[in-house]
Amino acid sequence: GRGARAARGPAPARALEALLFDCDGVILESEALHLQAYNASFEHHGLEDSAGPVRWSTEYYDVLQNTVGGGKAKMRWHFGENEWPSSAKLGPAPAAGDEPGRTALVDALQDYKVQAYKDFIGSGDVEPRPGVLRLMQEAKDAGLKVAVCSASNKEAVIHVLTNLLGEEIFSFLDLFLAGDDVENKKPHPEIYNLAAERLGLAADECLVIEDSVVGGKAAQAANMRCVITYTSSTADQDFQALGAERIVDNLDGPIPTSVQDLLQPQPGTVDDRADAVVGASA
Repeated sequence: GRGARAARGPAPARALEALLFDCDGVILESEALHLQAYNASFEHHGLEDSAGPVRWSTEYYDVLQNTVGGGKAKMRWHFGENEWPSSAKLGPAPAAGDEPGRTALVDALQDYKVQAYKDFIGSGDVEPRPGVLRLMQEAKDAGLKVAVCSASNKEAVIHVLTNLLGEEIFSFLDLFLAGDDVENKKPHPEIYNLAAERLGLAADECLVIEDSVVGGKAAQAANMRCVITYTSSTADQDFQALGAERIVDNLDGPIPTSVQDLLQPQPGTVDDRADAVVGASA
């Protein structure tokens, strides 16, 4: 078959009982939409620093979203590393030590950003990533449990899932957990540990589907099997070190991923990026 296969640990001790899907980056290619929503909020609030209007580029956001988790934390980190901006709507830049002013600015920016993102999702123009709905349905048909475990807030996750999966598939999920349900964000394993506990399963009966090293580390720390469906912003990350058993562009190809592949895993790691590199240099 296509792809590279590297040595991996022993086969799992127990039969697979559940698939745990991350949301952003796995169910939908969300990062471009998040970036669009941040920039819409910055523009709406007339955000400026000494360099001019605040606007994040795709390249900068790729680095930012793989460095800092959470929307408010991203903005605080950016302003802290650069400078706190003024707002045409909210007033001058909050001074050093003005924590209430900084909190108010970030809260206002985040509120508008969240609504803009919801509007994009609800527009009907956004599709789930290839193979997601098929694999969920295959899992249910095979008697497996299906869960979604996302770092986003619960309201946002529900909005995404009902719009992209549809009410029928959303209603057949056995569990969904959001950032509100845990104290610690990924790469901490808390959300996956909690999922196993709520589903009444052992860690090695669960398989996580993630798109980034941050999420993969959470799965690894929870002692769960892991499949990576990378995105344009995570494609060059080192997933081999995570012990991921499949590293694929998406669930429908170039190496398709079926429930049968997951129920009867082969030794080693399937990584379709090796072929892409070989093909590019041939």
